[in-house]
Amino acid sequence: MNRLIATFLFLCFATLSFSQEFVRRTFKDTRVINTHSVETLQKRKLDLRIGHRFGNLKGGWNTLYGLESAQDVMIGVDYGITDDLNVGLHRTKGAGPLTQLVNTSVKYRFLKQSDTGSPITATALGIWTTSTMQKDASSEFVLNNFRKFSHRFILGGQLLLARKFSDKLSLQVIPSYIHRNVVAFDEQNSTISLGGAIRYQLTKVMGIIADGTFPFGDTDAKPAIGIGLEIDTGGHVFQINFTNARGISETDYIPNNQATWGNGDVRLGFTVSRVFNL
Repeated sequence: MNRLIATFLFLCFATLSFSQEFVRRTFKDTRVINTHSVETLQKRKLDLRIGHRFGNLKGGWNTLYGLESAQDVMIGVDYGITDDLNVGLHRTKGAGPLTQLVNTSVKYRFLKQSDTGSPITATALGIWTTSTMQKDASSEFVLNNFRKFSHRFILGGQLLLARKFSDKLSLQVIPSYIHRNVVAFDEQNSTISLGGAIRYQLTKVMGIIADGTFPFGDTDAKPAIGIGLEIDTGGHVFQINFTNARGISETDYIPNNQATWGNGDVRLGFTVSRVFNL
């Protein structure tokens, strides 16, 4: 009898486990505008990504509303080691005091939303940024004096928590921690922020996306807010957006952003993503 009961319980548990369906594509891309999303690449997928952040729209006709100047540029790749574990390598121009940035990242999705299990999807993100700009030995008071090699490093960590409420609507919350090894004398090395993101599906291939990151505590960094249109063509994801963030990498724009929508310091940006099978 005991063996029969144990077999029955095992079959019930196995049936429940195999019948569990995870929610797919909470967001259509691994990034929203300024922030990452909870999404990860599938195993052996390579995502080649190019991003561009133009100059201030207030430049007017003299700069073709910022299109003739580049505030930040990104090019790089992400790779799926497993369906839930990704690594990334990107180069950004940089828009803060440290430029010529090499950004490495590790992204792990450890919880998936399902109808009978977790109500959310959760992903952890770690970023290590290194400034490769030339050392300036003329003064020890400039940031790129780099008295120690570790002064070139900026570290960041994020927890991405999202829920897909329907086929059209997804929301995400993003607590973040950024640590800069070298800062100006009146600044704090660490910056804590809380962000959010939303995606609303308009048609089969187009969606409205928006995100915001809000630093708090002892910092004068301003919130970075973006809104854009995302187009999924199957192999490509193309995004056009407007944001006040000047930098593209989280380790750059979160602690350094001084631009605000209120004073009209907004710029046009775009991102093109192409996924390859390896």
